Amino acid sequence: MTTPSRRLLLLLPLLAVAVAASHPAHEFCAAGGDAGCGGGGDGARILIKGGTVVNAHRAEEADVYIEDGVVVAVRPNIPVGDDNVRVIDATGKYVMPGGIDPHTHLAMEFMGTVTIDDFFSGHVAALAGGTTMHIDFVIPVNGNLTAGLESYKQKAANAAMDYGFHMAITKWNDEVAREMEVMVKEHGINSFKFFMAYKGSLMVTDDLLLQGLQKCKSLGALAMVHAENGDAVAEGQQQMIDLGITGPEGHALSRPPILEGEATARAIRLAKFINTPLYVVHVMSVDAMEEIAKAKREGQRVIGEPVVSGLVLDDSWLWNPDFTIASKYVMSPPIREAGHSKALQAALSSGILQLVGTDHCTFNSTQKAFGSDDFRKIPNGVNGLEERMHIIWDSMVETGKISVTDYVRVTSTECAKIFNIYPRKGAILEGSDADIIILNPERSFVMGAHTHHSRSNTNVYEGRKGKGMVEVTISRGRMVWEDGVLNIAPGSGRYVRMPPFGYIFDGIEKSDAAYRASLRAPVQRGKAAA
Repeated sequence: MTTPSRRLLLLLPLLAVAVAASHPAHEFCAAGGDAGCGGGGDGARILIKGGTVVNAHRAEEADVYIEDGVVVAVRPNIPVGDDNVRVIDATGKYVMPGGIDPHTHLAMEFMGTVTIDDFFSGHVAALAGGTTMHIDFVIPVNGNLTAGLESYKQKAANAAMDYGFHMAITKWNDEVAREMEVMVKEHGINSFKFFMAYKGSLMVTDDLLLQGLQKCKSLGALAMVHAENGDAVAEGQQQMIDLGITGPEGHALSRPPILEGEATARAIRLAKFINTPLYVVHVMSVDAMEEIAKAKREGQRVIGEPVVSGLVLDDSWLWNPDFTIASKYVMSPPIREAGHSKALQAALSSGILQLVGTDHCTFNSTQKAFGSDDFRKIPNGVNGLEERMHIIWDSMVETGKISVTDYVRVTSTECAKIFNIYPRKGAILEGSDADIIILNPERSFVMGAHTHHSRSNTNVYEGRKGKGMVEVTISRGRMVWEDGVLNIAPGSGRYVRMPPFGYIFDGIEKSDAAYRASLRAPVQRGKAAA
């Protein structure tokens, strides 16, 4: 039997030269579509007929015509034209924008090792699962943003699909502030992440976070936070060790939901003080979700991002007596006890949480074993790039929790809008990039490490079965996944610049002006009598 990975390897020698030549590694293109960028397709013409075309705003019976990597027409009964058009019959299937994953960590140095999936293997997994773009986090080199970006450009040289970058901020000084402006204006990075956890490595203190929020606001860049109380987590970890709890269960016990809720509330209040939008990554608990819901009810601009693992898993796996099984579920914030996932699903369906990421940050069982005697040394991270689109369809659409249009919104369109690349991405409209999937709602799937395309030898969704299968993935007009076969090459990916001042900044200046007008200050007073 030929495995998926084996089929890919058989194709690579034939594809690498042709595809890499037509799509140079890490070509930089602005979201507005600079001259020379276009859709980046290989000149192929594709006509998708008979399917239900789903955008976030509506679903309709229509055909889709693609040429040179761009959607040219979306309407019923498009004629074939000539023999040089590839026709795909999508009768009974959904034709949707390719997924955009807002939260990944590929080729990331972390906790003494490097994530097992690099940009190529991560992209292989993503495309096989119906995701056609992701946004990864650049980690600065000794706090230096420029050095971090250069490092990640090299890491992405073997990219096989479109990608963008967020930038982490791990220290603060005048040079970092200056570099943030360069990142936004010259490199198309419009979001910066601040870690409130990982004390002693990535964590920033409140005073630095405040300065970072102010700088993000001035640049029109979105501030993002990993919300856990890092000081309390460090104390909790030591408490577990003192109690002799050294296994993976100690990870969850040392950083309970209350610490995620506290940090989320704190970040929200600091963002309100500055009056700048806030994006809370990997919302894993009811505690954090309720803080976001409260802020949104009060009119604050807060985006909540759940991840697949938090939506469908529970922490019982961390108590498994087999360390290899238990350790693969270690991530931060931790997967929570039963009940949190259902509440997060409800928040996603009601719009309290707006889009779904993965926090794909994979380590194999050998790497996880670094912490076999101390849970603090287990590299944090789980898989999800390949599984996200299928799990959200099965757990949310098949169960009636969200509609097909909402599915497109939470897996693609909302991300494109937040990071200011819509409608080039996240839509099937005339002029949009031809990043398209065809999903068969009647096909079933079974997930596991033996069939996935990640390089990891474990999978936190091992044995999970569901309904709704991505049968075709089209990336910038190229057929990259069809009938279980990948057709890609390293170096064919493209970096997508993301402009600042997305829709979430609309009206900020007016609210600032209203605030200043409300102060009734300074008060003019005469000199006090001697």
